[in-house]
Amino acid sequence: MQPALGRALYASALLSGFMLASTALAAGTATNGKADPWVERGRYVVAIGGCNDCHTPGYAENGGKADEKVLLTGDALGWRGPWGTTYPVNLRIFMQKMTEKEWVVYARKVQARPPMPFWALNHMRTGDLRAVYRYVRSLGPGGRPVPDFVPPGTESRPPYVQFPAPPK
Repeated sequence: MQPALGRALYASALLSGFMLASTALAAGTATNGKADPWVERGRYVVAIGGCNDCHTPGYAENGGKADEKVLLTGDALGWRGPWGTTYPVNLRIFMQKMTEKEWVVYARKVQARPPMPFWALNHMRTGDLRAVYRYVRSLGPGGRPVPDFVPPGTESRPPYVQFPAPPK
């Protein structure tokens, strides 16, 4: 990630990009009125990629079940470690500011703080990245922005998961 943008802006930009697709994509349909097969592919990639585990509030705690209205809306549960405290971005807001092409470029280059496995995005096939974009956009905007990144040495407001320091 580029230092000038900051991690929070990075996550916000990612989510915004997903949401910028056309109204047809937001509705999950292709321009010919038929269901967009990329949306279903994206739903699958998001599911097997574990995106909802962090980016959907309560998803892991509820055994992988959540109402569609909260899917990928980010979470106020922080992840605290030597890097500071990070929060899973609201992808439905983040992707609104990106085109599909911008999302693919972003996903190829992004570097994020733990526990985000950014390397998975970096190595994802273009078709799968496009599918993720279309799926997230099909959900429409939802939720609220998540808390901002909290730097190391600054107290975070609970709730958060505390990671131990790496072994020396």
